Amino acid sequence: CAVGGVGRSKSWRDGATGREFLVLHRAHFGPDFAGEWAWTPPSGARQPGEHPDAAAVRELREETTLELRLARIESPNPDIALYVAKAPREAEVVLDSEHDAHRWLRLDDAAALCLPATVAEGLRAAAAALA
Repeated sequence: CAVGGVGRSKSWRDGATGREFLVLHRAHFGPDFAGEWAWTPPSGARQPGEHPDAAAVRELREETTLELRLARIESPNPDIALYVAKAPREAEVVLDSEHDAHRWLRLDDAAALCLPATVAEGLRAAAAALA
């Protein structure tokens, strides 16, 4: 979705106890996998010739079925484009075959799950942009 071919959308919603971020669990190594890249925000790579904005919308829709208005924000990593999108509290997430679970979590809880550190940095950058 971005310069370097990778981008992440930080979908968030107003939860019962404040802002919550969407993270997805990759299904590749099973539901108990907890290593690096196990949990990430919706993300993916651009198709050849695809504009980063279009790729971000496509990846979010493919991975979650959410169709949200994305806004690009400054990224702490020049190789990764970051986007934020507000989801309605009642938004239904339907996962693709790449993922086996999702969670809406407060920033600190989401960042603690997202490894390596660069993924958590993106979540923190999104929260700062929304502040």
